[in-house]
Amino acid sequence: MRLSRRTRLAGVALIAAGSLTLAACGGGSDDDKKSEGGGGSTDSIISVYGTNPQNPLIPTATNEVGGGDPLDNLFSGLVAYNTDGSVSNEVADSIEANGDSTVWTVKLKDGWKFTDGSPVTAESFVKAWNYGANPANKQLNNYFFYPIKGTDEVGNTEKGSDTVSGLKVLDDTSFSITLKEPESDFPLRLGYSAYMPVPESAYDESGKITKAYGDAPIGNGPYKLTKSGWEKNKQISMEPNPDYKGIHKPKNGGLVFKFYNSTDAAYTDVQSGNLDVLDQVPPSALTTFESDSGVKAYNEPGSSFSSVTIPERLAHFKGEEGELRRAAISMSINRPEITEKIFNNARTPASDFTSPVLDGWTDKVPGNEVLKFNADEAKKKWADADKIAKWDGKFEIAYNNDGAGNKEFSEAMANQIKNTLGIDAAPKAYPTFDELRTVVTDRTIKTAFRTGWQADYPSMLNYLGPIYGTGAGSNDGDYSNKDFDKLIAQAAATKGDDRYKIISEAQTVLLKDLPAIPLWYQNATAVTTTDLKDFEFNWKQKPDYYALTK
Repeated sequence: MRLSRRTRLAGVALIAAGSLTLAACGGGSDDDKKSEGGGGSTDSIISVYGTNPQNPLIPTATNEVGGGDPLDNLFSGLVAYNTDGSVSNEVADSIEANGDSTVWTVKLKDGWKFTDGSPVTAESFVKAWNYGANPANKQLNNYFFYPIKGTDEVGNTEKGSDTVSGLKVLDDTSFSITLKEPESDFPLRLGYSAYMPVPESAYDESGKITKAYGDAPIGNGPYKLTKSGWEKNKQISMEPNPDYKGIHKPKNGGLVFKFYNSTDAAYTDVQSGNLDVLDQVPPSALTTFESDSGVKAYNEPGSSFSSVTIPERLAHFKGEEGELRRAAISMSINRPEITEKIFNNARTPASDFTSPVLDGWTDKVPGNEVLKFNADEAKKKWADADKIAKWDGKFEIAYNNDGAGNKEFSEAMANQIKNTLGIDAAPKAYPTFDELRTVVTDRTIKTAFRTGWQADYPSMLNYLGPIYGTGAGSNDGDYSNKDFDKLIAQAAATKGDDRYKIISEAQTVLLKDLPAIPLWYQNATAVTTTDLKDFEFNWKQKPDYYALTK
């Protein structure tokens, strides 16, 4: 029997202040011809479901799954995440803190190389982080560098420079990180792709990372791109990196991320043997996939979170009127009905902004009654908003049609809102995730839109700060609340139960403002071909791609 995700992550303890020397794990032998688990061939190329990346494949520029999954296989960071969410050293030999966890000293292992043959050095990390932290470079993962001292000044022409004062190269294999505030678990985040190293060949003479590099990145991870590499709107092909020295040594002959415009088409390809792995089962198959003899089926608790974002910049959604309308819309949504009828209970109605699989989670966050279906209260709040400014127009919810169940739940949700509030509400389709994310990112979208979160590292804070913090790269609705920002900073500097209490307070702020409307937590569902072996969901609700064999 599979361990539940809650059971798996229960062992992910907060890292103690003082020093961090993470356990190292060895990879398999280069001579292995069979995987340890299921006896599959290491020569097999594994094809997996993907979507065309929205942005160039640059670690600091990618914050969506279409690009994130390939990046996680092309790059290795200071630490790596094991299947259960625990952390092991990868490129780092040690990561040690001073007495109050404000200064972390990193020592790299010897011998790591990029796939162009150049060495991975302290400068490879520090230069990439300086680049990502500088707002002039418009990197979507800029927020992840905010805890580091000096990021408020970098790029500021009046009082800053192009380098972050809190990052210091000590020698070729050592550097230090000085934080603005104590963070005892800061290294827990350092396996996320934003913190990956970048080779010197990525930069042009002006110090900018080139478009050519983003189209064909050179990494230091388990895999490297094949000659065909990233074929836009078709697939990304990669092969094992023979110089890889880390803990995720490939047990297959390579990966191909194949792009689909619908998960129904991908499911059919799994049944016919043209796709090995589909990591999200479409609603059309949710009642039958576990009994389908043409596939191997997987279904267990997951960590993904789904929501709808209604930007404050939209008419009628500013200030007090906006708060009332968001609450009314949230209380018009019958989450249990949608999760049962459309997703066959492979989703669980949300009661907060994080995930039940994480340590410290509770379903008793003050203010979460706004996430319960209540038609009478929804109508009252909508009427109160009309007293401030009379509603006019149409309420639309944008979704991407290449995601499992997006069309079905958007239609059902729009109907519920329409029937409860008596307004014109409807879904608005974008063919692909890339097309939807483009208008969301450049702020040209004029409607509400579906959003979601797949964790970058196993912490409740990762579901909050990067999405709702002022100026955060994934803050699609441009939400800003100083009280929330302050609480998140306090939680990051606090340990144990006190941290979870502060996180709950921060979520109460969100439940009042509803910068996004939580919908449900998503089960990890997948199908594979019948000959695929060694499939297992990791803590991110993704397969460990390196372990897959046939």
